[in-house]
Amino acid sequence: MYALPDILFLSAVLAVRAQFVPPSEGPLVASTNYVGASNGSLSKTQVVTGKAFNRFITIWFENTDLSTANSTTTFDDLANQGIRLDQYCSLTHPSQPNYVASVGGDFFGMWDDSLCHIPPNISTVVDLLEEKNISWASYQENIPFDGYEGLSFSSKNYVNTSEPDFVFYVRRHNPTIIYDSVASEPSRLSRHRNFNDFAADVNASALPQWVIVTPNMLNDGRNTSIDYSAQWLEYWLVPLLNDTNFNDNSTLIVLTFDENESDNENNCVLTLLLGGAVPQSLRGTTDLTYYTHYSLLSTIEANWGLGSLGRGDTNKTLSNVFSFVAEATGYTNVNVSSNDILTNATGTIPGPLNPVLYVPFTAPNTAAVGAGGGPVFIGPGMDTSFTVAVAPSPVNLTAQNKTVPWLGPRNGSNAVTNSNGTSGSGTEKSGNGAIKMRGDIVHAAAFGAILSSVAAVLA
Repeated sequence: MYALPDILFLSAVLAVRAQFVPPSEGPLVASTNYVGASNGSLSKTQVVTGKAFNRFITIWFENTDLSTANSTTTFDDLANQGIRLDQYCSLTHPSQPNYVASVGGDFFGMWDDSLCHIPPNISTVVDLLEEKNISWASYQENIPFDGYEGLSFSSKNYVNTSEPDFVFYVRRHNPTIIYDSVASEPSRLSRHRNFNDFAADVNASALPQWVIVTPNMLNDGRNTSIDYSAQWLEYWLVPLLNDTNFNDNSTLIVLTFDENESDNENNCVLTLLLGGAVPQSLRGTTDLTYYTHYSLLSTIEANWGLGSLGRGDTNKTLSNVFSFVAEATGYTNVNVSSNDILTNATGTIPGPLNPVLYVPFTAPNTAAVGAGGGPVFIGPGMDTSFTVAVAPSPVNLTAQNKTVPWLGPRNGSNAVTNSNGTSGSGTEKSGNGAIKMRGDIVHAAAFGAILSSVAAVLA
């Protein structure tokens, strides 16, 4: 229990400290607040034309209930420029498995944010894109250098320079780097870039066709609030919407959240579709179709006629294609309600990353047909006969004093020392619903507890 002076102090800290500070003069201006200087721009590549869009950009935010995000003016203003998806749901808790599933079609029983890696014969969206020569990149705001694989990275606290270094970057929000099929190939590993690289790529008209964007741990709302994230959007995204190097008439931008904040309700999150590819007639509308993070995969599969991963991206109940894209591609969605499907559980799904319900990695469903109509991608070395049907029953490794084989860094992964001298692999970890305090930033959950305590004391 907090004493009243502590409560008032912490409340004052949040009110004073959690004010948005732009990391640079603009989204296309290089910043010394990022450890890594740009390595120059990517090479321009030939555009592969899609049926509804030619560029797909996903921007991720953190841990916010649908009702909270819907009450924010900036998100509301942006929704009036695009399509609001009010039945879009995350898949589980906490953060990392949602990110992992969005690019690999499964979270493999993962139930926490620990450092892990996924073996090289497990395919991802990168395999599907590269089969069709579609360019891609992951932009992580404070990643210290291209391809950094550490669990977290602390750098100078540009929000409050009198405070210690802050954990701005975490690996768990950088999903493609968690897969060895991506990280073990230098050409792929190097496509995990920071925001100085992003500025260079946009300025050079070299932004790839498939892009994932993760703001740092303040700007994504993880250690601040939805209002802080809204200020970041005003600084970063709103100007870019008018830049044709970022958003032209064939660009689809998806704003979404990894998960909601409330474990005791369904895991729906606000998601907006923006960009020049959104039909004028649909701007300012609300789409009530049921979607999940697997829809990020099925939508690009349908758009570019890609193959599939044979996992959650081919589960037709969970992977509806964004409606205007489904219409453009002739795909038929399934009529289902988010009220019928609960995706708020933690740790209850057996898998190779669940130490209590452990089963080995299994092959994808090679007979599945995804929204793009192409074949299931089979990673090199995949034993296609080892399916879910023949896998052994789940076992509790912890009861046997064993650990999941895929926890920890991959062999040969890089390492770095943080700017404050601590290990680059880090120990930054948060369980779902944890109250975290670092420097002078108070997590929104902690602030809620503080206010509740204040109310109780003053009542």
